[in-house]
Amino acid sequence: MLIACAGETLPGIVSHPHAGATRGAAPNTASDVGVLILVGGPQYRAGSHRQFVLLARYLASHGHAVLRFDRRGMGDAGGAGVPFDAAQADIAAAVQTLRQAAPQVRRIVLWGLCDGASAALLYWLRSADASIAGLALVNPWVRSVATQARTRVKHYYLKRLGQAEFWRKLFAGKVKGLRAATELAGNLAGAVKRGESVDSVVGWLGDMAQALSQFPGPVLLVLSGQDYTAREFVEWTRAVPALRRFDHGTRVTRCDVPAADHTFSTALWRSEVERATLAWLTRVGAQA
Repeated sequence: MLIACAGETLPGIVSHPHAGATRGAAPNTASDVGVLILVGGPQYRAGSHRQFVLLARYLASHGHAVLRFDRRGMGDAGGAGVPFDAAQADIAAAVQTLRQAAPQVRRIVLWGLCDGASAALLYWLRSADASIAGLALVNPWVRSVATQARTRVKHYYLKRLGQAEFWRKLFAGKVKGLRAATELAGNLAGAVKRGESVDSVVGWLGDMAQALSQFPGPVLLVLSGQDYTAREFVEWTRAVPALRRFDHGTRVTRCDVPAADHTFSTALWRSEVERATLAWLTRVGAQA
């Protein structure tokens, strides 16, 4: 189907509850909870490794209408590129389209990967859309100079310092790791000095922090264990005072996939995400 947005046309595909029988699950009664998949980065509606196609069909086979689409300037959509923090009109148009295409849908969950997850948070905060019943955030994007520097120092260089191979190469004159670590530490110090600290809550990061702390509905947080974007998100939430324990309450369901990369490039990892999403959606559907 085609979605009208700000004078442009966005292609979208709806997976209805009767679809997906090939995934081996008998369709249930159509749920009133629909899912809108928000793509991130340079991806389009199919997703890396066809993840969004497979996720949509899996959820549809269990009773949920799912819409995936290209926002302006991405994939087959018209218009100039729209950054994730300015995609409110695209998401609003897709929400309306999903409700029209699946009349049984009364509540909508936004499911986003990377800056698609960030876009979901920003959309809810800025739109006050009462139909948004839940947020599924997968490896959310919070990149800044400070978060990148701190994450690389903590999760890469400190780990390297504990490896015998690193020291052998260092003494053999084959490693410049200490200089690189020093440069990164300098970048981190400089970022803090300029006001772009790890706990930065200004601009779109500030809006994300506000959304995370204020969204009243259930949140699914999926984090890949082998992904710097996911690690940056954890570092950032631990540094922002209002968010340090946001994933410890009953409102947030956290799912860690320890071996997974950013885009869940194996069938096993994608299956883990599918099952976690469906189990969480079942709980969302059970809420009045």
